[in-house]
Amino acid sequence: MLLVGLGNPGSDYKETRHNIGFMVIDELIKRFNATDVSKSAFLGDCYKFQNHFLLKPLTFMNLSGDSVIKVKNFYKCKEVVVIHDDLDLPFGSLRFKIGGGHGGHNGLKSIDSRIGKEYIRVRMGIGKPEHKGEVSSYVLSKFSSDQEKFLDQWIADTCDAVEFLLTNSVNDTSSKYTKKVALC
Repeated sequence: MLLVGLGNPGSDYKETRHNIGFMVIDELIKRFNATDVSKSAFLGDCYKFQNHFLLKPLTFMNLSGDSVIKVKNFYKCKEVVVIHDDLDLPFGSLRFKIGGGHGGHNGLKSIDSRIGKEYIRVRMGIGKPEHKGEVSSYVLSKFSSDQEKFLDQWIADTCDAVEFLLTNSVNDTSSKYTKKVALC
């Protein structure tokens, strides 16, 4: 299985809402003591544990699919899981689904164009800005101080869900780990 966390490379984006996927992958790398198997052709940081791969595309969000397709094809991964921020869900919520639309998310749009839409999505709700015109600045900003209090636990819970997903179905994972309410 290929587990992909979406985000943007560079220190300017490190702790932003749009990088929640990277944050989860970083925690999974530690949790599984994963081995770096990155190759320049992958266009991202790639790690292996057991028969699974963890990927942080370094192509910037709108080209994430370029990295995903390279790793997926190189390692012949049949299943892909993408962990990403979701504006349509309240902060701290966690949902799971297979396929669907990209909802304007440029990372998902890129992946859809490269591998199709039938992959597992781990949707991490970040809430919405007050005004539609603020979406870009909102996703590229850091979590509020109130949200930061819950961030470590939310990432740990998401890692627990992903670990469960490695040996269980999406439906079983969803039943056990879905969080519908906002954390703050």
